[in-house]
Amino acid sequence: MTLRLATADDMPALLTLLKRVIPVMRESGNFQWDDHYPNATVFGQDIDKKQLWIALIGNDIAGLAALTEDQEPEYAQVGFDLIERAIVTHRLAVDPQFRGQGVAVALLQQAEQLALDRGIGYLRIDTNSENQITQRLFPKLGYRYAGDITLSFRPGLRFLAYEKLVQSL
Repeated sequence: MTLRLATADDMPALLTLLKRVIPVMRESGNFQWDDHYPNATVFGQDIDKKQLWIALIGNDIAGLAALTEDQEPEYAQVGFDLIERAIVTHRLAVDPQFRGQGVAVALLQQAEQLALDRGIGYLRIDTNSENQITQRLFPKLGYRYAGDITLSFRPGLRFLAYEKLVQSL
């Protein structure tokens, strides 16, 4: 598996990955993503900001994650200090055909490496309350559950916020 920043040339494969992931999410009752979010515009902005990471297995994009310092204002609902810098993982997705191969773990390890490289002490992430897979994964990787939040841009959904202290600081 190889990790690298996504480029505009990756856009068709990124949109194909979305078309594979969204139905699987819906089948499990997770309506965090739909036909409107995320989309090519969102991915294009991530690419322009050099914050969209992809995991490649062979020549295929097996997963993606936007690794940013952008914290949702709603993170304050669980007591996160929004002034404190954090690497925040957004839009984490693994192509269903590559599940169980450590793709999400590798992307979250990349988030931790970015934090170390930038001298940032916290990793933060949120997930839909219906996403059982990530709710099991995050604690295994050292994230602690901080509480429930709502996000203004995804009304009607409940999200679980997690945080991890980066140990090497």
